[in-house]
Amino acid sequence: MRFQIPQFIDVEDKIFGPFTLKQFIYMAGGASAAVVCVIFFGIFLGLLTALPIVVLAAALAFYRVNNRPFVYILESAFRYFTKDKLYIWHKKEVDEESAQSSAASGKYSSLVVPNLSNSKLKDLNWELDVKKKEDEELAKSQ
Repeated sequence: MRFQIPQFIDVEDKIFGPFTLKQFIYMAGGASAAVVCVIFFGIFLGLLTALPIVVLAAALAFYRVNNRPFVYILESAFRYFTKDKLYIWHKKEVDEESAQSSAASGKYSSLVVPNLSNSKLKDLNWELDVKKKEDEELAKSQ
């Protein structure tokens, strides 16, 4: 028994003349919103308010970004602006040449602080004492 394999499954069917069903719904919705705006607000203010609606409807119907429909771009933008964001900082690895040049300029200290005890407070106190002595020596040499 032979089966027919569907071809062109990613192409939507043209139902309303040259428009697909989604394109027709977007365009019909934009046109009806424009008519409602003109009826309620008058000709000048109605056209002024209907113009962004018609442009959005045309973009939803025909505009594609990176070969994806514009509605997906709007959905992604909406999610981006409404969801919480998590910012993660990644420390950059510094190569030895830039570390030596920055240490020579006095920008960064090349001092490695060992863990002397299990107490963070004692380690911090020791680190501050060492840096204080370094600063005093630096001041004397200048």
